[in-house]
Amino acid sequence: MTTTTLAVLVPLLPFLGAAAGLLLGRTAPGFVRPLAVLPTLAAAVLAVVVAVRQDGGKAIDASTQLTPTGSVPIDLALHIDGFAALTAILVGVVASCVQIYSTGYLRDDPRYPSYAALVSLFTSAMLLVVYSGDLMVLLVGWEIMGICSYFLVGHYWETPEARAASLKAFLVTKLGDVPFLIGLFALAADAGTFRITGILGAVAAGAIEHPTLIALLLLAGVAGKSAQFPLHTWLPDAMAGPTPVSALIHAATMVAAGIYFVARLLPLFAASAAAMTVLAVMAAVTMVGSALAALAQDDIKRVLAYSTIGQLGYMSGALAVGDRGAAVFHLLSHGAFKALLFLAAGVIIHAAGTNSLAAMSRMSGLSKRVPDAYWTMTVALLALAAIPPFAGFFSKEAVLVAAEHTALGDSETAPVTAGWFVLVAALLTAVLTAAYAIRLWLLTFRGRGAEAPDHGRQPLSMTTVLWVLAVPSLAFGLTAGRLPRWFDDHALTPTLTTAVLGTGVALVGGLVTYGAWRHSTALAARLPLGAVAAHPDAEPAVSEAEAIATHTPAYGDIAAAHDPADPARLLLGPLHRHAAAGFHVDALYTVLFVRPVRAAAQLVRFLDREVVDTYVRGSGTGTRWLGTAVRRAQTGNVQTYLSALLAGSVVLAIAAVVLSNVNAGS
Repeated sequence: MTTTTLAVLVPLLPFLGAAAGLLLGRTAPGFVRPLAVLPTLAAAVLAVVVAVRQDGGKAIDASTQLTPTGSVPIDLALHIDGFAALTAILVGVVASCVQIYSTGYLRDDPRYPSYAALVSLFTSAMLLVVYSGDLMVLLVGWEIMGICSYFLVGHYWETPEARAASLKAFLVTKLGDVPFLIGLFALAADAGTFRITGILGAVAAGAIEHPTLIALLLLAGVAGKSAQFPLHTWLPDAMAGPTPVSALIHAATMVAAGIYFVARLLPLFAASAAAMTVLAVMAAVTMVGSALAALAQDDIKRVLAYSTIGQLGYMSGALAVGDRGAAVFHLLSHGAFKALLFLAAGVIIHAAGTNSLAAMSRMSGLSKRVPDAYWTMTVALLALAAIPPFAGFFSKEAVLVAAEHTALGDSETAPVTAGWFVLVAALLTAVLTAAYAIRLWLLTFRGRGAEAPDHGRQPLSMTTVLWVLAVPSLAFGLTAGRLPRWFDDHALTPTLTTAVLGTGVALVGGLVTYGAWRHSTALAARLPLGAVAAHPDAEPAVSEAEAIATHTPAYGDIAAAHDPADPARLLLGPLHRHAAAGFHVDALYTVLFVRPVRAAAQLVRFLDREVVDTYVRGSGTGTRWLGTAVRRAQTGNVQTYLSALLAGSVVLAIAAVVLSNVNAGS
């Protein structure tokens, strides 16, 4: 079978699995789980085969024209280079792990068939984006992911949090998609084609007349899809969906699409120094702001959500300094350990019955309840904090090296200012990343108080995939020396300067946080235990399932109370309140956009009901009154009709005489 045929099957198999799952979900429920897992797993295997055949060499291109448009043609095209081949493996592996994990996590969910089908469709759409060689076909996958995210984030639609989060995710991403679509059409108009190879050729020939305008329009869509400032606010709220969905969105689909898109068309963005500077500033603000917000969160999934935003900022920063190899390298590394973090968090939430770190910090022995999640999450957090030799160290150092070269003027594709923005923000974020990583680990696994509740052993399908993802989280970075041929022959190994500097600031962040935790714990020990403890024998405020779905602490207000052992307040001081609220970006949007739109909607409603409807009701009432008057005149008496006719004739005669006299006098 040819490589092109295999590549077509990679996105096609999950799509067919989704269609079959929807059709057989009610009539043959026994087939739902195999149809969810096997096509996705087969797509992952085929993606590996395609990558082996491509082998980081010449890109695989194939196309067929969908339909003649009369102007700019639209082709069903494949363009598989080293970036695409490796990214497709990431998507396939993570999606397969998510599907396997979901069979245990949602084993009692009556809506599992539709959920599994949507996850398969989500996976197919992302694979279409990765392999597509035509921007209009890419746009199809881009928009299907937006629709799937709406339904998956709102899976627990009975809760207001899930409904609001799904709507917010859809609207915010669509807000960026509008200028994105305009940018695509403007780009095709300048280049004369939607084919990626043709566009890159036009960029190289200098045929793009408005590179800055097009790049900025496209960046708006990227900011929405990849949750970059200022369109990042939907991603933390999207944690209202099931944990496996969070893992899929954060690690391999949706948010990765924007970064991958910029990497594909980086020469276009590099043609505009203004666009690269905007991208650098956006990345810097995203990195630092999200890291501060992550340090202040109590919900374990929101910590990981803000962490994702920050790591995507690293990838955007690498692109802003013109190094797409470092960006995609960190995309792959982050995909492995972030999927592991979310799936391990799902096991922990399932065991603890709550999302709250404050509640977990008052439970002892949680690490013994979930040893698989404990060890694998430790590996993933070390990778997130960029501690050698874990995967995150190598990929994050690749970003620092790229930023260093640009800041020192060694890059011809990005301005020096962009390099300094990214380098300083990346180092500061490295400190904060290590801080919130060690804080999450300490509050989760080093809690003090009553024994953690025993909800039984987690299903094997949930724990097995944790160890599968732990392997690349630990070992993927060690392959950096063998990867250059997949990344345009670009070296990805760290330099001594960035390795020492990056690791040093990470260790400082971790040690300072540990010291703050020890100090906070000592202060907490002086308080009465009953004032801070959430006893597992207490009557739960909500059921375990509801706690997992709604993020409500299982033991009510006591568990949700301020944790005096939390080092975040000591580290952030007066900034803590603002960081916990995401620096009030949502509140600002509410004032600038939500309230005016609601006020306008209320005005339109008032005008419709009180003005337009008044005329409508008035015309109806007048017609009804006229009908009533005419109906009363219809007595059926002939003498009455003759009298009326005679009276009318007399009136007309008198009027004629009067009018004739008036005319004669004039």
